[in-house]
Amino acid sequence: MVKEQIQAGREHFEQAVEHFIEEAAKLRSGRANPALLEGILVDYYGTRTPLKQIANVTIPEARQILVQPWDKGAMQPIETAIRESDLGLNPGNDGNVIRITLPQLTEERRRELVKALNARAEESRISIRSTREEIWKEIQDLEKAGTIGEDDKFSGKDELQKVVDEYNAKIEALREKKEKEILTV
Repeated sequence: MVKEQIQAGREHFEQAVEHFIEEAAKLRSGRANPALLEGILVDYYGTRTPLKQIANVTIPEARQILVQPWDKGAMQPIETAIRESDLGLNPGNDGNVIRITLPQLTEERRRELVKALNARAEESRISIRSTREEIWKEIQDLEKAGTIGEDDKFSGKDELQKVVDEYNAKIEALREKKEKEILTV
């Protein structure tokens, strides 16, 4: 009974890790990455449309992103959306494609990115902790209802904590890897 509760919680823990991976990919590390433009919405004929639905995003060089719209009429709105995003990018439009050259990161900007990375890692840990608390409450309710014994309750708590520690370690390993990537000049 307790194992099912913990197994159901693993899905939530996995989602927290996946969300952290997505959020970390959006942080600029001096290298071009298509995920950098993931959250950009373009005003395409009056509708806020994700960039990836109206253009092809490729990486021709280590510090350059190439955006090739499927409709040439979308060039100006895409360029505007990228410029107005909080990414600090300056796109160049040559009539066929939009080129974005990523500038070198300053030491100060790298530190800011690491702070943002740490904040996103903490959000994921908070999500894991809140899921842990929900599962622990369910386990306690099972014990109160007489479905499981007190020994099962405490062994379930220990097992739950092991699973939480495993997922926290995954997040920390991903955070450290991304931090090293950001700080590498």
